[in-house]
This record gives sequence, structure tokens and C-alpha cells, in this order.
Amino acid sequence: MNSNSYLKTYGILCYCTLIGWIITLIQISSTEGEERKFAAFHLRQMLILMLLGAAVSIVDTILFFIPFIGIIVINIITILLFIIWLLLLLSAIQGQKRYIPVIGQAGENMLGDMFE
Repeated sequence: MNSNSYLKTYGILCYCTLIGWIITLIQISSTEGEERKFAAFHLRQMLILMLLGAAVSIVDTILFFIPFIGIIVINIITILLFIIWLLLLLSAIQGQKRYIPVIGQAGENMLGDMFE
């Protein structure tokens, strides 16, 4: 495998379940340079997405008791999170760094160089 192939593999793996995220986190500890920066970027973006998912889950529990509106709002938010996950996965497959819309850059600034 060439370096570019590893680059994409680590980026893709971190979007495939929590176990994939943990495996990527462990694997990049032994890498350097561009591979590490690319994987660390995608690890941070996925961490932000997982935290968003947890927040949506909490809101889902609260809105569950509002019969019609709560279910519609949660379904829309869940579909949006899936679309964002898909866009991030596609950017990793293409070897690009793409932020989560609206909050990705702010989250990246907040997390700094975590995982690098």
C-alpha cells in the first residue's frame, strides 16, 4: 500500500462505527506527517459528529413526549446528521478535508491539534 492509500484508509475507517474510530486513533499514534494530520482531522470531525448525535439523542428523549411535532423535528435532524456523516465519509474517500457545515470550523478551533 502506498502512502496515499493509508491516508484514505485511516480517514475512512474513523467514520465506520465507534470501533473503527478507536482503531484509527490507535493506529495513527505510530504514523507521522501528512497521514497523521489527515487522520487526526477526520477523527476530530467524527468526534464532533458523535457529540452532536449524543445531543440529538438527549433532545429526542425530551421531544418524544410532544406527539407530532417532536417526532418530525427529530426525524429531520437525524436525516441531516446522516447526510453530514455521508458527506464526511465521501470527503475521506476522496482524500479531502471537509468541515461539518456551520459548526465544523468552530469545533476544529476548539479541539485544536487533538490527536496529532
